[in-house]
Amino acid sequence: MHVIPVIDLKQGQVVHAKYGQRALYQPIDSVLSASSEPHSIVEGLLKLYPFQTIYIADIDAITDTGNHIELIETLCKHYPQVIWWVDNGVRNVNARILYAPQANIRTVFGSELVHTLQDYRALSDAYESQHVLSLDKLDNAELGAVELHTTGLYWPDDVICMTLNHVGSKTGADIARLQTLMQLNLARKEAANIFAAGGVTNIKDVLALQQLGVAGALVASALHNGEITAQQLSLLV
Repeated sequence: MHVIPVIDLKQGQVVHAKYGQRALYQPIDSVLSASSEPHSIVEGLLKLYPFQTIYIADIDAITDTGNHIELIETLCKHYPQVIWWVDNGVRNVNARILYAPQANIRTVFGSELVHTLQDYRALSDAYESQHVLSLDKLDNAELGAVELHTTGLYWPDDVICMTLNHVGSKTGADIARLQTLMQLNLARKEAANIFAAGGVTNIKDVLALQQLGVAGALVASALHNGEITAQQLSLLV
């Protein structure tokens, strides 16, 4: 069971994501760092636990108001032992954001920005299916190309169940939706790894997801407020 820390970047700072309301995100207050500066936050996370993977959402790129390309490249170079999953607002093959070649970057396609199956398949081909797919849901609506939510046929090896209304909340993970995706996963020749995102509040939530058969959980608030500890992380299998 993998716990993957989430870093949401907005205007050069790590922000606290809540309910998918990105215009309201504010710099994060974390027990792991004295500031919301990205390098300081990453140092705090890695002092807590030697995470193998860290997820970055470039909120400015996703909302088409800028990007953090140089900052993300710097983080990836400075921490080569970490695999970085980066959602940088990829929309189609003509709007790709390309990073300097680094083996520890994997691009995340957020379904909210990929509106047609044609666009998705073109992106998948361009990235040689080495991407991560985030299946995004907001206000009970599954976002983006419908086919990505209704069949596992087009999924890559790693798929995120992203329920944005649960992000930063204390409502727990979206178990019903995860169960639906797990059923779709059974129809694949080779099962994908399903990761839960949104609503994980403590180690009990993580263990419940493990029992469900989820490969991992993307977590922010529970790490930054100290609800999930280093000792608890060390006992996960």
